[in-house]
Amino acid sequence: MKSHPEVAKVLRDAISHRKVSQARLHEEAGISQRTLTNVLSGNEDFKMSTLFALADRLGLEMLLVPKGAAQAVSAGAVTKPVVKTRVQKSLERRGASDAPLFGRSNP
Repeated sequence: MKSHPEVAKVLRDAISHRKVSQARLHEEAGISQRTLTNVLSGNEDFKMSTLFALADRLGLEMLLVPKGAAQAVSAGAVTKPVVKTRVQKSLERRGASDAPLFGRSNP
């Protein structure tokens, strides 16, 4: 992130994702409603302590990384692997059977 609007967008997204009200957030973060509104607008400069408080209440962690590593850090959400494991392939070949793989009793 290189700008206030980018930081504001991350914060607004976190508020939306966590379904927390702005009233509750500003109270828990110990900042005024006006300060929160200014931060979320992306047009105002703000104190680092304000950002730390908001990030903490939203379950976010702030990191400073070398520019070359920033792209990997902000890569986004973790997705399921495209390549299937041997276990997954074996289970698919086996089908939807509910019979256990191990522990079968011999008749």
